[in-house]
Amino acid sequence: MHENPPSMWPDFLSGQLGKPVRVLLVDDDAHMRRVIAQELMADARTLLVAQATSVREGRKAIKQQDFDVMLVDLHLGDGQGFALIDYMKATRPSAQAIVVSIMECDDQVLRAFELGAAGYLVKNSWFGNYPQAVLQVANGGASITPSLARRLLQRFDSGHAGVQPAQRAPAETERLSQREKEVLRMVASGYTSAEIGTRLLISGLTVNSHIKNIYRKLQVRTRAQAVRFASVRGLF
Repeated sequence: MHENPPSMWPDFLSGQLGKPVRVLLVDDDAHMRRVIAQELMADARTLLVAQATSVREGRKAIKQQDFDVMLVDLHLGDGQGFALIDYMKATRPSAQAIVVSIMECDDQVLRAFELGAAGYLVKNSWFGNYPQAVLQVANGGASITPSLARRLLQRFDSGHAGVQPAQRAPAETERLSQREKEVLRMVASGYTSAEIGTRLLISGLTVNSHIKNIYRKLQVRTRAQAVRFASVRGLF
């Protein structure tokens, strides 16, 4: 029995009865594949269309399967999941990638995000809700644990990260609206999208829309880069 009746999911969001978000799962751990597959199949809004156990199989699946979101482990038997994120972005640029890993390693997260990943989940974590993460990134959001988001923001804010903020002439930088600055300040303080929405009395979708506009205006890909860039430019 599905846990999420269609009536509880707005019809303007991706993941509808009859047109669920299609997922490709790449993991060489058979137990984790079963766990993730069961969660995805228990939700009417997500559909597991294919599984792969290696970089080689993953490349084949990316090329042959129609999917919207890829869940990928970083450590595969014949290589690293980074290669699949890069390949997916080149082959299917509209698809989204979420890393599933046994640990939260800041350097790995930064590299995954720089390659275009939209989420990072820790295996066996109580934060890990796979269908929720899939639906979040399929609808323009990002999925990351609050603790990891805070660490990455602190890392960028201290100037020790290896990734530099995008460089643009001040005249080329579109001005952030007051609400976007407000959202960015809260992101810098470590608040999640849901927490920001609650405090500003707006929906999580609106928060994600503001964050996407911030990314576009600052020409960055991650929350951490956005905060670092805005801090350097004196935007708040």
